[in-house]
Amino acid sequence: MKLIHLSDLHLGKRLNELSMIEDQRYILIQILSIIAGEQPDGVLLAGDIYDKAVPPAEAVQLFDFFLTSLADQGIPVFVINGNHDSAERLAFGAQLMSGRGIYMAPVYDGRVRKICLSDAYGEVHIHLLPFLKPALVRHAFETEPAESYEEAVRTALRHMEIDPQARNVLVAHQFVAGASRCESEETPVGGLDMVSASVFDAFDYVALGHLHSPQPAGRDTIRYCGTPLKYSASEAEQKKSMTVVELGEKGAVTVRELFLKPLHEMRRLRGTYLEVTARSFYESFDREDYVYITLTDEEDIPDGMAKLRIVYPNLMQLEYDNRRTRSIGPLPGVSEPEKKTELELFEEFYELQNNQAMSGQQREFARRIIEELKEDSR
Repeated sequence: MKLIHLSDLHLGKRLNELSMIEDQRYILIQILSIIAGEQPDGVLLAGDIYDKAVPPAEAVQLFDFFLTSLADQGIPVFVINGNHDSAERLAFGAQLMSGRGIYMAPVYDGRVRKICLSDAYGEVHIHLLPFLKPALVRHAFETEPAESYEEAVRTALRHMEIDPQARNVLVAHQFVAGASRCESEETPVGGLDMVSASVFDAFDYVALGHLHSPQPAGRDTIRYCGTPLKYSASEAEQKKSMTVVELGEKGAVTVRELFLKPLHEMRRLRGTYLEVTARSFYESFDREDYVYITLTDEEDIPDGMAKLRIVYPNLMQLEYDNRRTRSIGPLPGVSEPEKKTELELFEEFYELQNNQAMSGQQREFARRIIEELKEDSR
């Protein structure tokens, strides 16, 4: 059985105030063309379909086009919500869409949707586990452990119907410990959203969403496919792809990548103003690429952004790296807030006010309060 694994489309995303909708339309059309050639038995969409809980109209229309195109090809699609999505909005019309082979994870209430496919080797069970927060699992199972993300996921999985004789595929949207983040991802309080790869031992393949770099997590068959487009300068050197998963008999799983070509590449350029502007004439790349530039001139270039945009129209960001910028550091005794989590900052504040460190119990209480506040703000 052949499955295509995609995630983190982030439809409707704006990058440095520039709409990415045309880039997203271009890459989805390319993905549809590849899928038509591959003729998979299903497509797994592992969350963060949209960039916002309330997506713009053009993002909804684009996703509608994508799903309709897959349905017209007769290819089943399995969709879960990620942390950027509204579970309620994404699940709207789920029963109706099932008639066209579009299977949406419902709002989590303790039950996980399972769809059975079959091939020459027997049944393949596709389990749709939406993005889980501890509060969701505590609401569903009030007497069971769900204080941390790890406990929440373990509790949710314990209540799922998993046939160990069948081949089981899980579509999930969580952060597995040890995986690498990118700048375009949200960083939670103190890594509190981490779960260990061992929670997924019962599954033959785990199609993960959440992290933007394609990578295995713990074992080759627990995998992030990554975003189909680059959404930060830290991803400039990455080759974006879609993942193809093929399941043979029980225990036989192969994974391969199919690389994608974006409408606009993303590049990082570094050098003096003269060096950077000269590169556009002797290097072979598209001037319409999305560019992040670091100038090493000791003096700032007057109207540098405007001047560079004449050469690089899609300049996303300009910064300097010179003696002046390197000499600017935090004031004595002042921490750099952007490098500390909310919990670490609160611990520093508590110690400053009380002349003693927080106890373990106080720290856990503060962690839960911060987590709940962040959940409520999403």
